[in-house]
Amino acid sequence: MFSRQTTQDALAFMFMEDVIDEFEFSMLFETVNKKNPSFPYWLYDRFDLTRVTDEEWKAEFRFGLAELPLLAKVLAIPGAFVCRNGTVATGMEGLCILLRRFAYPCRLSDLIPRFGRSVPELSEIISEVASHIFDNYGYLLQSLNQPWLQPDCLQSFADAISGRDLRCLIVGGSWMALFDRLPDLENTRECYTMGIKGCMH
Repeated sequence: MFSRQTTQDALAFMFMEDVIDEFEFSMLFETVNKKNPSFPYWLYDRFDLTRVTDEEWKAEFRFGLAELPLLAKVLAIPGAFVCRNGTVATGMEGLCILLRRFAYPCRLSDLIPRFGRSVPELSEIISEVASHIFDNYGYLLQSLNQPWLQPDCLQSFADAISGRDLRCLIVGGSWMALFDRLPDLENTRECYTMGIKGCMH
């Protein structure tokens, strides 16, 4: 990909060599130098978990505050994300930005009031967190033809967990990775044994 400076130099050369006229030069030069709109992100405070109400958590992130540590553990979210451009976000902030972005469609500029970060920062953080999750769990998406995704296994699993509030534990269909990470939860082990393990043999 060409840099802005290389493109400007090429435009100047084409104008001097009469390849393009003055009107074409000014239109192309303006297009090349167009900047993204400036959003006043500095007017907002940085994200703070404690300033979000329970209702806002469910509405904006689809998860409650109490469910976030478990979700972070299941997804192996690190303590901090360092992006390619040097932007740093805590693991929880990165997870929340990703959850908010994917909870329902919105533009990055819509996230500024909640997180107090610029559009390029938000873009980099979302990219970094999504890459982390894909790198760790992407193999689960390579094929949906898995033994534990057969209708009888899914029904058995649904029957085993019906009536229990485990919605935050089932992340992207990653039951196997999930239960390996949470051996201390007896109910989870029991659901796994009753629902999925029997279908896999």
